[in-house]
Amino acid sequence: MAQYGPVLIAGPDTRVIELRVHGVMGTTPESLVDAVVAVDVAGDGVGRLVRPADRLRRPAPGPVLQAGGRPVPRTVEGYLWSAMTSGGFAKAAWALLLPFSLANMAHWMLPPTGRVLGGTLRSLVRLAALVLTMLLVTQLTVVSLDLVAGQWLDQFEHLRPWRGPIGLAPVLLVVAVLHKLSAIDWKVYGVQPAPRGGLLPGAQIAADPDAPALHVLHATAGLACAALLAVGGPFAPSSDGVTVVWVAAWVLIAASVLITLLLDAPTEGRWFKPWPRRILVVLTILEVVAAAALTPMPSGGRHLPGTNPTVESIAAVLAVTCVLFGLVLIPAALLARGCWSALPGSQRPWAGGWMAAPVLVIASLLGGGFGAGVGITVQQALRDNTLQLPPGYRYVTTLWGVAAVLAVVVGLIGAAVLVLPRGAKPVEIDLLHPGKPEAAKRAAQAWRIARLKRNHAHHIVLVAAGVLAAGTVVSFLMQVRGVVLPWWAQPLPGIGITALGAFAIGALRQVYVASKSPQAARQLGLLNDIAGFWPREAHPLVPPCYALKAIPELVARAREHLAEPGARVVLAGYSQGSLLAAVAAARLLDSLPAHERERVGLVTAGSPLQWAYQRAFPAVVSHDSLVELSRAMGGRWRAVCRGTDAIGGGVTTWERQAFDGQLLGVGYEGALPAAEPSEHGALVLGGDHWLPDPQHGPIAGRRWRPGILGHNDYTSDPEWDRAIAAAAGLDTAEEPLTLWNFKR
Repeated sequence: MAQYGPVLIAGPDTRVIELRVHGVMGTTPESLVDAVVAVDVAGDGVGRLVRPADRLRRPAPGPVLQAGGRPVPRTVEGYLWSAMTSGGFAKAAWALLLPFSLANMAHWMLPPTGRVLGGTLRSLVRLAALVLTMLLVTQLTVVSLDLVAGQWLDQFEHLRPWRGPIGLAPVLLVVAVLHKLSAIDWKVYGVQPAPRGGLLPGAQIAADPDAPALHVLHATAGLACAALLAVGGPFAPSSDGVTVVWVAAWVLIAASVLITLLLDAPTEGRWFKPWPRRILVVLTILEVVAAAALTPMPSGGRHLPGTNPTVESIAAVLAVTCVLFGLVLIPAALLARGCWSALPGSQRPWAGGWMAAPVLVIASLLGGGFGAGVGITVQQALRDNTLQLPPGYRYVTTLWGVAAVLAVVVGLIGAAVLVLPRGAKPVEIDLLHPGKPEAAKRAAQAWRIARLKRNHAHHIVLVAAGVLAAGTVVSFLMQVRGVVLPWWAQPLPGIGITALGAFAIGALRQVYVASKSPQAARQLGLLNDIAGFWPREAHPLVPPCYALKAIPELVARAREHLAEPGARVVLAGYSQGSLLAAVAAARLLDSLPAHERERVGLVTAGSPLQWAYQRAFPAVVSHDSLVELSRAMGGRWRAVCRGTDAIGGGVTTWERQAFDGQLLGVGYEGALPAAEPSEHGALVLGGDHWLPDPQHGPIAGRRWRPGILGHNDYTSDPEWDRAIAAAAGLDTAEEPLTLWNFKR
């Protein structure tokens, strides 16, 4: 196999530490290190470092690597971070706040921008995130204060004087719980230097010192909206006795919005210090208490006068903010085109760098839909036909009815597309499965499906955002003009009610099940694994960023091993773990002297770095940053790939083509030599090791996995060891056949 970089001669004290990082949905320690038994060797129980163990539960060495005709000792160690995203009710409950996570993610999806445009876009994302919180709290207030306390409790005469406090107490409790959850952060053991600015991937991933301020501002704005709804809504107080409370609510909302707009990227020394934040919290609590005590509650099952105007006004502000964000993002994306105009289409950012806009739209509509779904579910659970929700909810149900119908149609079309063969056979198939027509046929179908999913995942997001946005506009116009639904559209509100109710109940049930079942928690943790990677920048009510803990701890562990002169460390990341490993490798290279960097290697397996992260987050994991990382690694970055993997794919090569029975392609260093076949059927093109799937056959002395593996079990392939050896800078050339090794 060709070595793209210097080959380091293994001495008698040379050993390789393979530091594995798992992917989404977590795993067990045993699966991570390919052992029957594994034990912890370091960590704090949240970020765990594990190794295989012998029968006495002592850490055991891993299988040796073959390099340059001699065995090289290897230690297999795994970093387990799944406890940060799954396990327990609190972590499962984060899934309910998916809209907030999407809004926060939209901030990290912005293209590279200048100071003015970048500051404007970041401010608009933070404003949209703040208004999204205000909308959710307002919708909870509609349920608690208006639907339950104002209408349903009106039948209990002895409770009528207490309906205001009864209705606002749950809202205050929910906001307090959310505020407490948003303050949770993972503790990192050991002092780590802050990442230095540069081209390496993930250089911008750092804790935002403004996050505590955002916690307070979101809680203040949400509770002020609840108080505003209670005392009459945004346009006028419901009585003279609550005028002061009404004005105070507006002052708190205006202050929250203004301060949120003034906060920006991570910079120390913010002026919104703890004491002003505490004063704002006290004033907000006093405002809610005053609203609960003074709110004149209606009788006879009538609405609170502030319910409908408050919900509609906040929804309108959110819609306008999203539109402004999308409009400002257009020139920003156009100006950033110079960063990727020379790249082929498969390497350019999704939607030309405009992908943050549809993600923010989906976050907003999901948030509004979930709040409406909770209201509809509570209304139906109370079994009282006289209870009324705001009139605008009918148009929300119509919108979601249309979305549900379209989702079914798109699902059927997608199923048909996946089942029916389409497109040319991938050029790699015949080269990976020569003389095996049955395996080639199965592999070709799996390649087509995986390629279809990778190529069109962002199109689904764009279509969903477009349909929901168009439906929102139509619903708004129908509501303004008082249009009655035609006969053929009459079932849509019912379908929407069912969809929203199922959405709310299903989400709550899944959270409960996940809090009891580890397997269900790992499945639900998939959402947190993706969204929880990004620090709290636009929205504070998101899962604590595990990258801020995992990356420094990976770097610290690698440095511990590198303190031994003969050790070579290979960071091996699978799936989402490949992003952690790549950023950790970049940080490690950035902190090591030049003569130590050659002892660091990187292996990514089933990695979405190229087809997803590079294209979705062009300012954080840009193509240029990956080029810089590849150059810094000096050929010690190896990517283990399967074309049948819909989540992973090629990382260091693209534009692959077959010519004269050879696989050619382009990599970070330009046009590449033809791919070289390995002993067990893999094709090594540049830094990518393309594995045959299914594998060619059982190999004596190795674990065997039959069938199409796709995104699963990369370490079972014999090419894994060769990739690790190459990343360690060892000589992976085949031994010449001699009398002493021909039986192996």
